Formats: sequence, C-alpha cells, structure tokens
Amino acid sequence: MTEHARRMIYTCFALADLPEYRDVPLRQWAHMLGYRGHFSTKSRHYSIRLGDLRRARADYRAEQARLLLGLPEPTPDKTFILAEWTYAGSGHRNGEAFWAEVARDRIATARRIARQRSD
Repeated sequence: MTEHARRMIYTCFALADLPEYRDVPLRQWAHMLGYRGHFSTKSRHYSIRLGDLRRARADYRAEQARLLLGLPEPTPDKTFILAEWTYAGSGHRNGEAFWAEVARDRIATARRIARQRSD
C-alpha cells in the first residue's frame, strides 16, 4: 500500500469521528482506497461480464432513441447518420474556469512529485 493510500485511509478514520460525518460510512469503505484492482471481474468464466451489460444497455438505449425519433428498423446493409451541428460558443462558462485551473494545478503538482521521486 502506498503512503498516499495510507494517508487517505487515516483521513477517513479521522473524519468519521466528527459529528457532521457520522452518517457517512467512511470507515466502512476506507479500505477500498488502497485497492488497485478493478471492482468487478473481467473474466470470461463468470456468468455475465461488464462488456455484455454495456452492450445490452447501449442496444436498449439505441432502440429507445430509434422509436422516439420514428426511424425505421436498422438493416445490416444501410447506415443512417443523423447529425446536426451548432456553434455552442467558446471559452469557459458558469465556473468552468475554476475547475480548469484546479485540474491544471493538480497535473502540475503530480508532475512535480514525479520529477522529485525520479531524482
């Protein structure tokens, strides 16, 4: 387990003692912070895989959209392309500049830490 994961788990335990966080199951899930695996299996030996679920969901949503738009049944030899492009504007809106700056700072910090560790 990395030092960063240890600090996050410790923080969860410390926050769990505060009255305003008593209803949040921080201690119950703190052990997942250091887990580097995937929350679910990707094995082909289990009854259903995430890819199968995603495909079924995408097919269902596509059929819903087709019916809503009144499109004909899809055929294997035809491809329908429906697109309408409009200019959405440029620049940041509604606080997006703040979050862009936060992301930039995090990336810069991560790169600085990586450089320090490699030295």
